[in-house]
Amino acid sequence: MAADDHPHSHSHSQDHGSELSDLQLRVRALETILTEKGYVDPAALDQIIEGCETKIGPHNGARIVARAWGDPEFKRRLLADATEAANSLGYVSPVGSHLIALENTPQTHHMVVCTLCSCYPWEVLGLPPVWYKSAPYRSRAVIDPKGVLAEFGVALPSDTAIRIWDSTAETRFLVVPIRPEGTEGWTEERLAELVTRDSMVGTGLAKAPAP
Repeated sequence: MAADDHPHSHSHSQDHGSELSDLQLRVRALETILTEKGYVDPAALDQIIEGCETKIGPHNGARIVARAWGDPEFKRRLLADATEAANSLGYVSPVGSHLIALENTPQTHHMVVCTLCSCYPWEVLGLPPVWYKSAPYRSRAVIDPKGVLAEFGVALPSDTAIRIWDSTAETRFLVVPIRPEGTEGWTEERLAELVTRDSMVGTGLAKAPAP
């Protein structure tokens, strides 16, 4: 059921200023129960979530991509063995093993879909977005990848081939987007600011530098 079809969606939103999805409500209820039973420390849980959003996750992936853009030897190592290369920077935990890097080029654009959300490499990509876990995204990305990319605002040259990769428990993917033009001589920190989570799963491009 769409949000607009929900009989209480509008009044609830007006009364409270925000609306939690059914999933968010279930998560909060479960968190409350686990906290009351002493199984979960709310402070520790908050720390884990904050770490996924701010300290690890997409920031790590962006730094890895930025290093690859500016260091040809590191890019060679990353494409040969992404787990080893990423671990050499101290970013990836053992959960991030089986990491494979895919380089986007003008000739080939890579997109990643995930059959199981447990295979999402959150150490380098952060928390998976809701749309990424949806069945429509997975199925449509395979059937009509250019249509899906268009919905994300990505228009590729007509002769660019699109490859779809299905992430599994044994293989997790990190897409290395094309380095934007006009970034010659940039520091790794500045380059990392152009790398988005979507560009690292292939549903987006790296941001163009501000004029």
